Amino acid sequence: LTGSDVLVEDKLFATLDTTVRALQPESRPRVLVSDTVGFIKNLPHGLVASFKSTLEEALDAALLLHVIDASDPGFERQRAVTDKVLAEIGAQDVPRIRVFNKIDHVGDAAAQAAREAELRALYPECIVMSARRADDVATLREAILAAFRQDEVEAELFLPWSDQQQRGTIFASCEVLDERADENGAFLRVRGERDTVAALREKFAGTP
Repeated sequence: LTGSDVLVEDKLFATLDTTVRALQPESRPRVLVSDTVGFIKNLPHGLVASFKSTLEEALDAALLLHVIDASDPGFERQRAVTDKVLAEIGAQDVPRIRVFNKIDHVGDAAAQAAREAELRALYPECIVMSARRADDVATLREAILAAFRQDEVEAELFLPWSDQQQRGTIFASCEVLDERADENGAFLRVRGERDTVAALREKFAGTP
């Protein structure tokens, strides 16, 4: 998702350190992805406090990606453990996408299709994927952006040729979806947060 070269290893605590990177390619809104630790059932008491301190980052998140091993027959147990810990730290209401990864480890194409149907029956809004497949990662990226964009609005702004120095303000504030021009200036179709777009419409008087 971020194009980062970080340690990936099938080893306990291999990814204990949290990494934060921007979603790539860069998006608007700009999305930062934080890779936190995994969840372990019956964690030794001496580590509970340390893990919960790290996991409390979830309270500040705008969106959680709950990644579950689709190839594990006990995936429901995984889900329950994570849901329990999130509830314990007060993060149960943070918006969430359930991501069932490693579908390519399930078996042949027929077995994968059967497991995917099973998962979608249980969790209709889930993402079923393999991180080894570029198309699957792209689908997940779009789902992340859709979650952030669901409250955004679109509008058309008019920027006269005499005011083109303001282009930077518009491009920095929101996503420019389309642009056309006539003899009077440029028309920009934009998408962004409601308050931001409203402020831009007010600033550029005469906006259609």
